[in-house]
Amino acid sequence: MKGIVRAICIAAVAGEPMEEVSEVEATTGQGLKGDRYATGEGSFNVGSQGSRQVTFMNAIFFVGSGFDFRDSRRNLFVEGVELMWLIGREFQVGTARFRGIKYCDPCQRPSKLSGKSKSFKEVFFDRGGLIAEVTETGVIRLGDEVTPPPKGY
Repeated sequence: MKGIVRAICIAAVAGEPMEEVSEVEATTGQGLKGDRYATGEGSFNVGSQGSRQVTFMNAIFFVGSGFDFRDSRRNLFVEGVELMWLIGREFQVGTARFRGIKYCDPCQRPSKLSGKSKSFKEVFFDRGGLIAEVTETGVIRLGDEVTPPPKGY
C-alpha cells in the first residue's frame, strides 16, 4: 500500500498563515525546513526543538469539509495510506524517512486562525492525522510516494 503526497504546507512562525509549497527538505531531529516546528517556534513545541516535528493528514478528509489544507495547520497531506497504521513504524516519503509517533488530536486552533465558524475539532473528529519525527534527512515533493514498511514489520 503506497500513498501519494498531495500538498505540503509550512509556516515560519506560530499563528502565521500556512504557505503551500511544491517541495521541502525534512531534517533529521528537527522537522521541515522553513516550518515553525523545525525551529522550536510552533505552538506545541515552543522552546523545545524536535519535540514535535511533522504532522500528516489524509487529504481525502478535506473534500466538502469547508476547510482547505492550509487551514488545518498540518504539514503533509497524503492519499492512499492509513496513517494510524504508521504509528510506531518507519516509513519513507520522497527521499526522507520518518517514524510515526502518535495520533494528532484535532483542536480549535485551526478554526480560530482561519476565521471559520465551523469547528475544526468537530469536522475532523477521529481524523486529526499523525505526528511523526524525521529519522533521515531528505527532500519531499508533491506527487512523491509514501512507502510504509511491509505489513509484517
